[in-house]
Amino acid sequence: MKNQKPVDTGRRNLLKGVATATVAGAVVAGTTKVATASETLVSSDEKKTGYRETQHIRDYYDTL
Repeated sequence: MKNQKPVDTGRRNLLKGVATATVAGAVVAGTTKVATASETLVSSDEKKTGYRETQHIRDYYDTL
């Protein structure tokens, strides 16, 4: 029989931790954007059909 060396799990644990941190960061970033998105009309007194520029659309345009 061969002498078996104990398996070093440090690298596996590091990769698991990095993956978990990435997923947690994505969840936090996604919930932050959802929480700040609000819909307010530019002109509420006019009844228009079609395109309405709301606050979340203006926020999107600001990111471009």
